[in-house]
Amino acid sequence: MRHDTATAPSSQDPGLLVALAADLAAADYTVDGVDALLGPEASGALSRDQLVPALLQCRAALERDPAERTPVPAVLLWLLGRELPEDQLDAAFPILKVAGLAALRLIEPAGAGWRAAVELRPYASDVGGDLWVASDVGAAQRPGALRSDHVLGIGGASLTLARSVIRKPVDTALDVGTGCGIQVFHLLAHARHVTATDISERALAFARFNLLLNADALSIDPARLEDRVSLRLGSMLEPVADEVFDLVVSNPPFVITPRRPGGDRYTYRDGGLAGDDVVSSLLQSLPQVMKPGGSAQLLGNWEIPSGARWNDRLRAWFGDDVDAWVIQREQLSPVQYAETWLRDAAENRDPDSYVERYREYLTDFGMRSVEGIGFGMVWLRRPVGERKRTVFRFEEVTHEVEQPLGPHLGAAVAREDWAAAQGRNSGSGLAGAYLLVADDVTEERHQRPGAEHPGVILLRQGGGLRRTTLLSTELAGFASACDGELTAGQIAGALAALLQRPEAGFIPGLLAEVEHLVIDGFLIPAA
Repeated sequence: MRHDTATAPSSQDPGLLVALAADLAAADYTVDGVDALLGPEASGALSRDQLVPALLQCRAALERDPAERTPVPAVLLWLLGRELPEDQLDAAFPILKVAGLAALRLIEPAGAGWRAAVELRPYASDVGGDLWVASDVGAAQRPGALRSDHVLGIGGASLTLARSVIRKPVDTALDVGTGCGIQVFHLLAHARHVTATDISERALAFARFNLLLNADALSIDPARLEDRVSLRLGSMLEPVADEVFDLVVSNPPFVITPRRPGGDRYTYRDGGLAGDDVVSSLLQSLPQVMKPGGSAQLLGNWEIPSGARWNDRLRAWFGDDVDAWVIQREQLSPVQYAETWLRDAAENRDPDSYVERYREYLTDFGMRSVEGIGFGMVWLRRPVGERKRTVFRFEEVTHEVEQPLGPHLGAAVAREDWAAAQGRNSGSGLAGAYLLVADDVTEERHQRPGAEHPGVILLRQGGGLRRTTLLSTELAGFASACDGELTAGQIAGALAALLQRPEAGFIPGLLAEVEHLVIDGFLIPAA
C-alpha cells in the first residue's frame, strides 16, 4: 500500500526545520505558553474538540495588543483551523515567513490567505524540552470524513500507552505502527536505538519530520538519524522479521471494522483483518521479535462472545512460554462501539452513509455472536533460558488510575517475580519477612447499626492501579499488626493462638493470602 508523501510535511531542508523550531520557541508556542494564553477552561474545552472558547481567548489577546509576539497566530492556524492573511503569518514567523512554511508543506493557500495543511501541536514528554508534533488535521477543523491514510496525532490511546510503558534503560526498542512517532519520542529517553515500523509511507514521512524538527531535544544528530532511529515501511512485524529487541511497544490498528470488498480503510486504526485478528495475531507473533528477558507493551480491542467471560478467548492467545498480564480498562456493547468509531472518523456527517455503516458494524458483530468489545493494555515478557511462565494475570480495572502508570506496573512485575522466587502461593518465603502497610493504603469497615462486628472490611489503594480488596477477619487482623516490629510468621502464629486455630493448617493458609496482598502492593517489606 503506497501513500502520497507529497501531502506530508517536508523534512528535506534541515535549515528550514531549524528556523521553524526557532520561530515556534520565540512565539512561546509550547504547552505552557498555550495553556497560559487559553486558561484552564478553554484548554479543557479544546481537548474535547470544542474550539469556540479558545477562539474567543485568541481574539481577546489580539484586541489587547495585536502587535505582541504571542502564540495566538500559531494557535489560530494549527489548533483552531482558521485562515490567516500572509502579513500576519510573516509577522508571526519572522525567520521562515510564508515562503518557508509553504516549503515545509505546513500551510496551503485558502481564499485570500493561508490555512493549515497539517496540525502542528506543542507537546511535552519525559525527554525534556519543548516539542512539536505534526499530524493530519483532525475532524474538528476540516469538513467531511477523514482521508483513508489519515495520520493521527496525539490522542487518548497514544498517551495511555506512553504513560503505561515500564521505562528502564534498554539497548534496542521497537515501535510497531509508529504513526506520527509519539512513542519514539518517549522511547528515545531510555533506549539507545529505536526501530519504528508503519504500513503507511505518509505516516513515516510525518514521523521523520517530527524527529528532525525536535532533534535537539531528542539528542539526535539530524545528519545521522539512523544512529538513533530506523524507520521501516511494512505491515506490523514484517520489516523486522529477523531481528529481536529488548522492548517492543505498539498502539496497533486495533479497531474492529466490518470488511467491505474494495472499500477504503483507515490505516491508522484498521488492520484489515476480520474481528480482533490483528490483535490476536500480533500477540502470538511478538515473542519472536523479543530477546530473552525482553518485554512488550501494547493496547488492543478484543471481542467477547455472548455468555463468555471477558478473558476466556484471550487466555488461548498466549503460550506457556511467555509471561502475560492483561488489564481490561473498558467494555462497550456493539452499538456503543459502532457509534464511537463512526464518530472518530467523522462518518456521522453523512446521514445516509452513517446508517449503512452502522448497520454493517452490527451485522459484522452479529455474525460472530459478539456481546461486548473490550479495550485494554497487555504486557508480555519472554522468559530467559528454560524458565516457563511465572506471570499469567487477567484483571479488569475500569476506574481512574494514577498516571503515569508505568512505574507502578514495573513495581508490580517485580513483586510477581519475587513471589515466584519464593515459591508462589506457598507463603513460605514470607515467614521471616517484616511487613508494613503501604503508605497509600486505607482501611474501610462497614457494619449494620447495632452489629457487634463489621460485615465488610476493605483495603483501598490511593495510588497505582487503585485496587480494592475484601479482607477476612483474620487477614484484617494480620494487616493491622504489620508495623515492622514482628515477622509475618510471628504475626500469623499470634493470630493462630488468639483464634485458637491449629498452627499447621492456619499459618500456611494465612501467609498464602498475605502473599497476594504483597504482590498487589497493599503490604510492603520493611526497609
